[in-house]
Amino acid sequence: MDLESLIQNIQRHTEVTVDPLSETTDWDWLDEEWNGMEGNDTSRNKFQQPGWQVALWAIAYSLIILVSVTGNVTVIWIILAHRRMRTVTNYFIVNLAFSDVSMATFNTLFNFVYALHNDWYFGLGYCRFQNFFPITAMFSSIYSMAAIAVDRYMAIIHPLKPRFSSTSTKVMIGLIWIVAVLLAFPQCYYSVTRFYYPRTVCMVDWPGDYGGRHQLSYQYVVIMLIYLLPLLVMLVTYSLVGRSLWGANIHKHTNIRLMCFLKYCLQVVKMMVVVVTTFALCWLPYHFYFILGTFNAEIYKKWYIQQVYLAIFWLAMSSTMYNPIIYCCLNQRFRAGFRHAFAWCPFVKVSEEDKMELQHTHTFRVTMTRSHRHDTSVKTGNVLDMNKDATGGDGCQSSVQIEKQMSFTQLNIKRNKTPLMIQQEDANCATDKLIDHPH
Repeated sequence: MDLESLIQNIQRHTEVTVDPLSETTDWDWLDEEWNGMEGNDTSRNKFQQPGWQVALWAIAYSLIILVSVTGNVTVIWIILAHRRMRTVTNYFIVNLAFSDVSMATFNTLFNFVYALHNDWYFGLGYCRFQNFFPITAMFSSIYSMAAIAVDRYMAIIHPLKPRFSSTSTKVMIGLIWIVAVLLAFPQCYYSVTRFYYPRTVCMVDWPGDYGGRHQLSYQYVVIMLIYLLPLLVMLVTYSLVGRSLWGANIHKHTNIRLMCFLKYCLQVVKMMVVVVTTFALCWLPYHFYFILGTFNAEIYKKWYIQQVYLAIFWLAMSSTMYNPIIYCCLNQRFRAGFRHAFAWCPFVKVSEEDKMELQHTHTFRVTMTRSHRHDTSVKTGNVLDMNKDATGGDGCQSSVQIEKQMSFTQLNIKRNKTPLMIQQEDANCATDKLIDHPH
């Protein structure tokens, strides 16, 4: 068979899916054609790698699984084991963590083993699951992030409008999974295993030839729904939220505690922007790789393509391990939770402050002293309940609403504050844990 005929066969027989989570290229027929052209034994596996390469890739992929499973399981424990952490935003974070740990557990290892030698060892049942569940998990992950973005937008831009309740949040999470299952079902339905001596491959056998209407339509819908559309929603919402917070002239507020509160809201947005940006960058090369393969199937016969795919797939799967690290670095309460979880380590110290972060409820209190005929101490508590969201939740509102809520109390006590009391209140901004937001 000459080279021109081989390229024509590539276009007819190659089974590639643009599904961003399941590479199902039928490499084996191509392997046999090349062997026939070169006069080699067809039983030789051209995808066999040297032992040192396999060892390096195994270490890299094992790192993803270890960090992702440990980190995300810890995040789920921190939220579910501490009542103070069970908030609307954190429920979405639990769903995001569950999706990530599921991806790392059920997809990373098996796809890595398959990509090493292009030999499917796990049977038709797991072939179907392999092509089905990753799309479901990714859909759940990215729409959990989109829901958090919308919730932050409603809390800060439209604080007087209804917000997600605990019940509506759970219903929304359920709907996300239902839509994800429906979206991924065609991948499961058309999955097959085929034997090409001496190996078995797992592929998605779409109706019609490669590049047919069914396959391409599904691929474009998947790319749009699990990547472009939710990223666009998050780009718009976080841009509006960021503009609102930065445009609030935080440093010009005369009320020190209000200024600190707005800073905390800004830090919440920064943390979620880091999460979303990391996700988008990790998956961008993977999507580009399969979109390019749709229009140019010749790239799959390049001698270096296996190493390129392993690197791109590693980067995509590594997105499952970064979120717990981001939470720990940018959120004081999660940082305290991680210290609690790993208190058994000799180098981890749990302070009294860490214990209070997860056990006690702090509210925004204004203390003042009135001096008439007798000295009387009066405390106005619960002016603003800042305990509703550990990651910038229900307490993260616009400066206008906060000022309205505070105005009555401030007018009543403004005349009676002494300079010493004002200085003490200003100092508390940097030291007290008055507001339940990340530091």
